[in-house]
Amino acid sequence: MTIEVGQALPHGTLTECNEFDEEHSCPTNPQALDVTELAAGKKIVLFGVPGAYTPLCSSQHLPSYVALAEQIKAKGVDEIWCMSVNDAFVMASWGRENKVDTKVRMMADGSALYTKALGLDRDLTGGGMGIRCFRFAMIVDNGVVEYLGVEGSGEFGVSKAETILEQL
Repeated sequence: MTIEVGQALPHGTLTECNEFDEEHSCPTNPQALDVTELAAGKKIVLFGVPGAYTPLCSSQHLPSYVALAEQIKAKGVDEIWCMSVNDAFVMASWGRENKVDTKVRMMADGSALYTKALGLDRDLTGGGMGIRCFRFAMIVDNGVVEYLGVEGSGEFGVSKAETILEQL
């Protein structure tokens, strides 16, 4: 079942990697984070993408959140999280290339376990991508979903940063 507005985020873990090896410029030291603990007492915008480095995600979705991060946070949001079914090393590199700095936290769900717990998983095996998440965005206050926008294939409207800004 897909998570709904009014429901609490499910328990689970996402992984984040913020350190880089100076010699090779490779991400290091991924950290497993408890979502319930991390969301407690905070207002969070969580958006999910089918994959790091995919065309729409790289050209519009993530960059729009980076560009509008200050405006989103000015509306009372503590953190913005980008989640994808990729490993933490890929998410860290993608975030660094997009200059997310501290504007957006790059959260990895490498085995799609959290994506499945949210009920936002989709099978893109036919396209060579395996199990991924739907493109989505949600506003979460103290662990409870206040807004959820899930996109259909090829859609980009209810999950973009501009829409979230309007919802806040």
